[in-house]
Amino acid sequence: MTESVDLTSPASRALVTEHERIVAEQADRHAVTLESILAILRSSRLDDRAARTLATETAAAALVGLRTATDRQRSSLLEPVTGAFARLRSDLRPLVRHSDLDVQFVEPPTTGRALPGEVAHEARAIVRSAVLALLDRGAPHRVRIQWDCDGLHLLIGIRDDGEGRLTAHDDSLRPIVERVSALNGAFEVASTPGWGSELSVSLPLDPPPRPEFLDETVDLSPREREVLNLIVAGSRNRVIAEKLGISENTAKFHVSNLLRKAGVTTRAELVALGASR
Repeated sequence: MTESVDLTSPASRALVTEHERIVAEQADRHAVTLESILAILRSSRLDDRAARTLATETAAAALVGLRTATDRQRSSLLEPVTGAFARLRSDLRPLVRHSDLDVQFVEPPTTGRALPGEVAHEARAIVRSAVLALLDRGAPHRVRIQWDCDGLHLLIGIRDDGEGRLTAHDDSLRPIVERVSALNGAFEVASTPGWGSELSVSLPLDPPPRPEFLDETVDLSPREREVLNLIVAGSRNRVIAEKLGISENTAKFHVSNLLRKAGVTTRAELVALGASR
């Protein structure tokens, strides 16, 4: 069965918009890189050796940038929950290939919501860490892994038949606690000596609600509102200065004030707040 992705929700629209922005930026960077390499190779001021060296360095730097951008892009995309779970099964295969551990998988519903890339990645890492912790602390013969969705959260259940000695404060579970906390999730451990342990994780699928737009909660001067509108439109400081007839340093000053009043640290966050009006 093919899983559909709801592109009408605010979170999905934001992801699609961000994906389109990244693709456009990559295309621009690729064009600049190719133009630079062609200019280097055509230059009459460089001998063959110098041209090859400079062209190679330019291409290598562009490849590093491409890999970084690709990693960021993947983290922003949606993964069908069944596909994310299939990757988890593949990830766990090397861990249990040479052991006697029986791993049982309970598939998530095919109608479950698609997972944001970051949630899918962290969920797989959490399960891998949990299996390793159970192997280390309880010598289980069987581990049962289940994913489910309630519409708002990815629900992860991991149960073993080991010694039942794990607690939420166990050092081996610290990486899991940190990952869950980073996603504003919930984590619980229930153990029964001689019967095994059960780990329960709930990860929200939507980002936390944004605060009200800052000009509704903070007094902004008319000039700050003008600067804010230009930032949301994608203008950089130089363009803001030109359009408002102010110096670039003054534009930077207004932008810094807006970041401070909004309680954010980047222009991207400021744009996101502005776009939510």
